[in-house]
Amino acid sequence: MDKEWADLHTQLGKTHGPQTRFFSFADTVEARNYAGTNDSHGWIGLRFQLQPGGPANDIVLHINLRDPANALQQEAIGILGVNLIFASFYQLQTMESFLEGLAENVVRGRIEVDFVDFRGPAFSGWDHQTLLAHLVQAGYAEAVWFTSKGEAGPPSELLHNRPVVLAPGYFGHVDATHTQIHSQMMAAALQELRKELGEAVSTPVGIFCLTAASPGPATPNPDVSDLLLRIEALLARGGDVLLFRERELYAMTELVNRYTKAPLRFVAGLSLLIRAFVDPYGNLEGRRLEALARLFGQNARVYAYPMAATDLQEWIESNSVTGWEWSETNGWVSAEQLRHTPPLGHLYAYLLANNFFVPMKNPAGVTAQPASAYILG
Repeated sequence: MDKEWADLHTQLGKTHGPQTRFFSFADTVEARNYAGTNDSHGWIGLRFQLQPGGPANDIVLHINLRDPANALQQEAIGILGVNLIFASFYQLQTMESFLEGLAENVVRGRIEVDFVDFRGPAFSGWDHQTLLAHLVQAGYAEAVWFTSKGEAGPPSELLHNRPVVLAPGYFGHVDATHTQIHSQMMAAALQELRKELGEAVSTPVGIFCLTAASPGPATPNPDVSDLLLRIEALLARGGDVLLFRERELYAMTELVNRYTKAPLRFVAGLSLLIRAFVDPYGNLEGRRLEALARLFGQNARVYAYPMAATDLQEWIESNSVTGWEWSETNGWVSAEQLRHTPPLGHLYAYLLANNFFVPMKNPAGVTAQPASAYILG
């Protein structure tokens, strides 16, 4: 993009510069190979002027190509490029109007845009984190990455070939007490994974995960400002955050498995584990069994974090969940002390016995908190 821009001004600056708005477009893309074994993705960039002789503005996108054939991917990139140029000149009134123009006739189902960077006066008043959240909420990306450690990028840069611990939740409480509990759960899970893997592998990365979807059918989707408030609370502890479009754990597994074959571990409180286990998954033909097959399809496990017995009881009652029984040790309930009545209980016992659900030890000396703290939400 720099070279194209320099050549443009060298060749046409004197003759056309005073009355022409210049732009330069560039892309670097790895399209689908013949065998379909590569990760089809790339970068697209545009540098442009809003007035003749005016300052340059840059916008750069990272895209994932989802079409099954090379020719279709070429077509989609062409449409996206035209959209990018038109939207940059004529649809910059708001982030939403820009994204709508960018996505017209191409993004959903064909191209994912999971990172956008911009600079220049044309984007005055725009916020980078807000734009990333809009990408997910509007369905243009399956997930985006937020980090407190310098500049973020597409999720592939965070996940590439690394063992991963995902801590999913709604993180509705942003106070210091709940944030500390989230950090304790993540630290315990990372320690467990390091012990499991030994010293011969790369250092695992721990990531908090939120969803832009509603927690249930009767609840509206969270707005962007609410999502960013929760994300900022997690970033303040020095963590990385992935914002997912979907709320199901198996969708998170599928995205992570695009970029790494190393072990994937979720860490979840018992209440989130119960919620994920008993969901009927009416959107899947195979219902619960299909969801579990997708969740555990490639070297994935769930580290089940214990919960205070009083909090578990309160959560069960407040959510009208039935069929669960448990025993406790020193006021705590672990996953292996949790039971469900047959026949669903047989499936739960199978998952425990085969280490798909991995019970974590009761946190000695930790003061019990309200139930919401243990939902990871």
